[in-house]
Amino acid sequence: MRFEDYRRHDAVGLAGLVAKGEVSAAELLETAVARMAQVNPSLNAVTLDLADQARKVAAHRPEGSPLGGVPFLLKDLGAAMAGVPTTSGSAVFKDNIPQADSALTTAYRRAGLVIFGKTNTPEFGLTPVTESTLLGPCRNPWDVSRTSGGSSGGAASAVAAGIVPAAHASDGGGSIRIPAAACGLFGMKPSRGRVSFAPTGEGWGGASAQHAVTRSVRDSAILLDIACRPQPGDPYYLDAPSTPFVDEVGRGPGKLRIGFTTAGLAAPILDTEVIQAVKDAARLCESLGHTIEEVSLPGDLAAMQFGAGNVIAASVAATLDAEGKRRGRPVDEGEVEPLTWITLQRGKGVSGSDYVQGLAAIHAYGRAMAGLFATYDVLLMATLGGPAIPVGWLYEDLRQFAPRLFSFMPNTQAFNNTGQPAMSVPLAWNAEGLPLGLQFVGRMADEATLFRLAGQLETASPWFDRVAPL
Repeated sequence: MRFEDYRRHDAVGLAGLVAKGEVSAAELLETAVARMAQVNPSLNAVTLDLADQARKVAAHRPEGSPLGGVPFLLKDLGAAMAGVPTTSGSAVFKDNIPQADSALTTAYRRAGLVIFGKTNTPEFGLTPVTESTLLGPCRNPWDVSRTSGGSSGGAASAVAAGIVPAAHASDGGGSIRIPAAACGLFGMKPSRGRVSFAPTGEGWGGASAQHAVTRSVRDSAILLDIACRPQPGDPYYLDAPSTPFVDEVGRGPGKLRIGFTTAGLAAPILDTEVIQAVKDAARLCESLGHTIEEVSLPGDLAAMQFGAGNVIAASVAATLDAEGKRRGRPVDEGEVEPLTWITLQRGKGVSGSDYVQGLAAIHAYGRAMAGLFATYDVLLMATLGGPAIPVGWLYEDLRQFAPRLFSFMPNTQAFNNTGQPAMSVPLAWNAEGLPLGLQFVGRMADEATLFRLAGQLETASPWFDRVAPL
């Protein structure tokens, strides 16, 4: 199959071609592998090549599976694959080889996806850029001097470059929405409990969620349908919807009441082109029949952020302490990156009381935000503070790390901690031709409304054929 033909289809479209016998799974895989060989040296999006293993899977024509024969990539964090290293972007786990698939990987296989590689991620997914010492920096297909975002930067880079139409991703503070915005893709962070982490427990006190980055809305919806099956022992879960998410995409959302803000939650000011993009998106929504009102956001953001910082730091410390006990010696400073070491030291100082108080601040923020959604169906705001930042900029001076971090990602972490679904939609590009994502947040467990709205926006302002120039 020619690459130009391959790229004209999303995952649902490719699966349709396989089902009709117009192309084989093996042909799709070889097209994806050839594209990977062509562009990955410039991007470093795929860090583990599993093509030989995938060829054995693709040799058998899938029958009756929703995405049968579609090439797919797993992030090297979160979703385990039997016999394949899961490094989490860290040298500490470079030899970590799971003995079994995670529940999500099993669901992807059952759906007929052909997994042929693992994608780049920062160490433990701690940053919104993908530049680990172990795996190296991942670059943006729209401008290779810039980051593809993080922590699902490899996934977004691979999708934006046309290696795959969709890829697994995860989001603990914006890690689906940030790279989606930076790379001109659609990125939905599901509600807390929508996708199981089985056989492991929750991530970062329930802030982390798994799903995907995609080029089309319907791909995101069908992948969530595939993934959203509760597993025995899940600490919390949402039942699968009575109407599949993929069926919501073509439905009209009705007249929604949408609140919007051009403010940055954790940054004093946003890029002027980002502010304009929010206003333009609000006008677009109004033209589609929705009621638009400017709003101020409730809740004690500073207390929530401090509490979340303690939860994350304690989680990192627990992970590394457990590994130290397993191998019989503690993790030392030279084995992890400076930021991870700083986070580890903070985590060691977090008491049980600190942790519980942190969760209380997070929950209080969620209750305050829920009050806003008693009035509004959807909240619209910027995903990022500006376009993708240059590779290396965030780490130039660790003393400036926090202000630079939140100037880039001011608006995403809040909704990990409230647990609400939130999506980044590629509705704008700046004067340099770089993508600017717009974030839409829904009520808890109401991905359906977001998918309906996203489908309407995709029709009104199409982005699928707007591809990176790499």
